[in-house]
Amino acid sequence: MESVKLYDSEWKLMEILWEGEPVSARDLAVLAAERIGWNKNTTYTIIKKLVEKGVIRREEPGFSCTSLVKKEEVQRSETRSLIDKLFRGSRKAFFAALLEDEEISEDELAQLKDMIEKR
Repeated sequence: MESVKLYDSEWKLMEILWEGEPVSARDLAVLAAERIGWNKNTTYTIIKKLVEKGVIRREEPGFSCTSLVKKEEVQRSETRSLIDKLFRGSRKAFFAALLEDEEISEDELAQLKDMIEKR
């Protein structure tokens, strides 16, 4: 899947699915009610949208739901979209904004340096 765009509600449901897939639609509805406060109809509507997008597969028995995309894949796609939209595609500008506005511990900074050097 080339570019994956999930709306906030879709992301919330996918996080629940990624935690313990496969998950039945019924169990997703129960978990979404507990964690997000959604009713069953809301959950089923979001499931339907995700199936139509080709992000999840729902099949018998029990309308078992399985993701067709990995969480990391969506994170990369969303990150690329954010950098393109807010920083005109400049990773340098993105990192500069991140480093200027966020408190980063020495340990986190060392890890970032290590990741860059290993590239």
